[in-house]
Amino acid sequence: MSETAQKGKINVTAENIFPIIKKFLYSDQDIFLRELISNATDATQKLRMLSKKGEVKGELGDLTIEVKLDKEAKTITFSDKGIGMTAEEIKKYITEIAFSSAEEFVTKFEGIEDKAQIIGHFGLGFYSAYMAADTVDIITKSYKDEPATKWTCDGSPEYTIETHERTERGTDIVLHVSDDSLEFLEEHKILGLLNKYCKFLPIPIQCGEESYWEGEGDDRKELKRPRIINNTNPTWKKAPADLTDADYLAFYKDLYPMAEEPLFWIHMNVDYPFNLTGILYFPKLSKSIEVQKNKIGLYSNQVFVTDNVEEIVPEFLTLLHGVIDSPDIPLNVSRSYLQSDSNVKKITSHISKKVADKLNDLFKNDRKAYEEKWESIGVFVKYGMLSDDKFFDRTKTSCLLENTEKDFFTIEEYKEKIKANQTDKNKKEIFLYSNDVEVQDAYIESAKGRSYDVLKMDVMIDNHFMQHLESKESDIQFKRVDADTIDNLIENDEKIESVLSEKEQETLKNAYMEAITDPNVVVELKALSPNDMPVMITQSEWMRRMKEMSAMGGGMNFMGNMGDQINIVVNTNHPLASKILKSKTKKQEKVSQLIDIALLSQGLLKGKKMTEFINRSFEVMGE
Repeated sequence: MSETAQKGKINVTAENIFPIIKKFLYSDQDIFLRELISNATDATQKLRMLSKKGEVKGELGDLTIEVKLDKEAKTITFSDKGIGMTAEEIKKYITEIAFSSAEEFVTKFEGIEDKAQIIGHFGLGFYSAYMAADTVDIITKSYKDEPATKWTCDGSPEYTIETHERTERGTDIVLHVSDDSLEFLEEHKILGLLNKYCKFLPIPIQCGEESYWEGEGDDRKELKRPRIINNTNPTWKKAPADLTDADYLAFYKDLYPMAEEPLFWIHMNVDYPFNLTGILYFPKLSKSIEVQKNKIGLYSNQVFVTDNVEEIVPEFLTLLHGVIDSPDIPLNVSRSYLQSDSNVKKITSHISKKVADKLNDLFKNDRKAYEEKWESIGVFVKYGMLSDDKFFDRTKTSCLLENTEKDFFTIEEYKEKIKANQTDKNKKEIFLYSNDVEVQDAYIESAKGRSYDVLKMDVMIDNHFMQHLESKESDIQFKRVDADTIDNLIENDEKIESVLSEKEQETLKNAYMEAITDPNVVVELKALSPNDMPVMITQSEWMRRMKEMSAMGGGMNFMGNMGDQINIVVNTNHPLASKILKSKTKKQEKVSQLIDIALLSQGLLKGKKMTEFINRSFEVMGE
């Protein structure tokens, strides 16, 4: 320490603020890199503003921020060519913890157009350096005509400050890395963090060098150039009118190199009543909603903050991918604060509305293309309608229902379609649906044979969606196509008389009951069309829904212990019913075969029962 060096004490209320910073202020140790780069960016943006106001004379020169690693000296240096600090400013802004220089700067220059560029939300950001360092040096020279200054602190409340021989404007923050943080001296580690936190900062950031090749053949040689890690003008900061589809797709590939192309996207650009920019992409989703959350990056003035945005956007919107950038979202605060913050609530509502508006516009402008995308869009829309009442109201007109013929209808269009099948207008409109078109084909054909339409409802959340729709639309009722025989489902269907006498029906029922050993199985005789199946399996609509909700974790897990309660419906008008009654031999084998075929059609024949069915089938073929 030189003779002119001064000693001072950091003005903190706690005896030692640094353990608090390390343990409680930030959740991730590596956040120091974001904070220090943000401060460097802040200083550089301030310089640009002052230059525009004429308070800084001459050319600003190269403003690239540089991150330098020295493994031998065990240091990381963050260098900027920004506004710099005087000795008095260091004492004011560094030694008085939690005083925000950015806030004072913005107040001082009230009215400057681009003050939002100041990254001043981080407050204690500089002291995050002690999450990785034992000692930190600040070597800085202000843009003002004053001597350079060096400040040093070893992690205690005491520091030293002295003049320095530095001649260039700007600041170096030198971290003397602690022994338990030596991983941060590895270039690949720092490059990964820079790519995570600083990929889109507005000031160029250099870290090391990269190789490139020049020339051809024998003249080809490897050269070095500074490695710039960030895109200073990302796509979301540009005007939509200046962008093509190719630009949006290229940006998506930059964000998610291995992902399929998105279906479409929304470019947001709001400056009132809050500031918000960003691009949200609709990825292709599977029917099972294999949710890939943490795909939306939250930024503040191009500084990465988090990819956990569940407190910023509704949960269903976390299915989307992309970027949200807003200086109005408070940072480094608790989740409960985020949830109650008025700006966050406004932003959340706006994003939800923009997404709904986009869906409605796509539907209105090109319905055919919208229908082609529905397999992916539908999962998202239904999830949103379940999660958010306002989103339900906004997207109700663009929510589609698809039938087994691959025709699409809005909810109101489908209501009109099925009214023709109901003579009593006071009754609820019955929406027949299938949750597995392949398995339930016979039931679907039976319904179609009576001129009824069947909807496809085979997405994992459809069970919840249908119940929600029933609660919202009091005149709608959903019935699974195999939940009961079609005659029971459609109450105003014309009843069919049985061709068997009561005695014959009793004999037939006894034959089937003798073949059943499971107490959860009930045998029922029904007079159906001769063209319907001889034996059908039906299950209670309520029971099936409850079991599905239980499987999805809907809080009804007790249903899983009740077994599969099923009905075996015997069609007394099918020719096989009379043949079984007249059969002299192997009557029970034939009955068992028909039951097993019905069970097999519903995927309910397994294990030993399946083996018995196969062996019996071979015997029947051999007769």
